[in-house]
Amino acid sequence: MSKWESLLGLANRARKVTTGEELVLKEVRGGQAKLVLLAADAGAATRKKVTDKCTSYHVPYLEVGDRSILGHALGKDARVVVSVNEAGFAKKLTELLSND
Repeated sequence: MSKWESLLGLANRARKVTTGEELVLKEVRGGQAKLVLLAADAGAATRKKVTDKCTSYHVPYLEVGDRSILGHALGKDARVVVSVNEAGFAKKLTELLSND
């Protein structure tokens, strides 16, 4: 497991993560989301909806491996989209993913 996956798991245990397309979009609209992680194998409609919403609300988003990697990092089944709702976790995840 890579460092960013471990950190995402920690953020999840700290209850600073939201999963699921509609819940993530709600966090983005409400200003809670500090970073959105989108699986590279997300469907075209989901990708467009999430990236458009993030762009219009000025929330950074990053593409990560596939849905199974994202789910595994959270200790759950496959996940397509995840929001990180705490600035410290979001900043460190951005650093780690930029170095990959």
